Amino acid sequence: MDDGALTDRPPTGPSPDSVPDPSAGSQSQLGSRSLPWSGRRRRRRRRSDPAAVPAFVLAVAVAALTLVPVIYVVLGGFTSTAQLAEDPVGMPDPWMTGNYGSVLSSARFWRQLGNSLLIALLATGLVVAVGSLAAFAVSRYVFRGRELVYTVFTLGLLFPVGVAILPLYLMLRELHLLDNPLGVAVPQAAFSIPVTIVVLRPFMAAVPNELEDAAAIDGCSGFAFFWRILLPLSRPALTTVSVLAFVTSWNAYLLPLLVLNDEQQHTLPLGTAMFSTQYTQDTARVLAFTALSMVPALVFFVLAERRIVGGLTGAVKG
Repeated sequence: MDDGALTDRPPTGPSPDSVPDPSAGSQSQLGSRSLPWSGRRRRRRRRSDPAAVPAFVLAVAVAALTLVPVIYVVLGGFTSTAQLAEDPVGMPDPWMTGNYGSVLSSARFWRQLGNSLLIALLATGLVVAVGSLAAFAVSRYVFRGRELVYTVFTLGLLFPVGVAILPLYLMLRELHLLDNPLGVAVPQAAFSIPVTIVVLRPFMAAVPNELEDAAAIDGCSGFAFFWRILLPLSRPALTTVSVLAFVTSWNAYLLPLLVLNDEQQHTLPLGTAMFSTQYTQDTARVLAFTALSMVPALVFFVLAERRIVGGLTGAVKG
């Protein structure tokens, strides 16, 4: 057979130009499929917008109800009592810093600030230590009556400190804890432990058992697993319960009022009440004292706000 005939024979397969591009087809198919889906998404967004408007309005109303009193107190400290009497809702004109200066130069304010900080730190430390250990027990160990114990802890959420204030006062008097920071910090920690366990238990229960088994193989005891692995993994929840315990202790009024009879031991809420009684006629100065007493708790809360949301979200999911 002639070699030239073989070499000159035209190819029988389809030409490269006639082969369809698979990518072009897939793109056209994807494009045709994505158009109806995007339309459905747009229609869903349009349908959900009317339902979001009332929620947005409600959120703005709640924010206004929360922020307007705070802003009024802060601005009121920059005015004089005469200006407040003439125009209670007007802006300071002129701006006066003497009220804040007199409060900041007062030794009583700093003493009460130190007392509040000491009690809040003691209560927060007790809450985190005791609450995390209790949450570890009811989340990682299986024993008879575990759910009953957890239910008892959750029932503690139903009893505010005001319900037990009289027997609590008698108990503290027998223990000689009156006029003592521990007499305020320990009961505050006890009443904050239920919410601590409710928040921490889902986080600790969500840690895989395989991780605990691997730690046991490496020689970790139960407490070592709790200290080295479980607590770092539960850091968002620990931040949440710490902030809640700190702010609750900082704003407490009734328990310090009954326990702390010595004026040298008074906290800022008690100091604010006494200051307003002493300077009844000087409203602007009272507002300045009140605004400064709110600053530490507000700053602490704002700095940890994201962690609080993350901790509560994990607790709800658990």
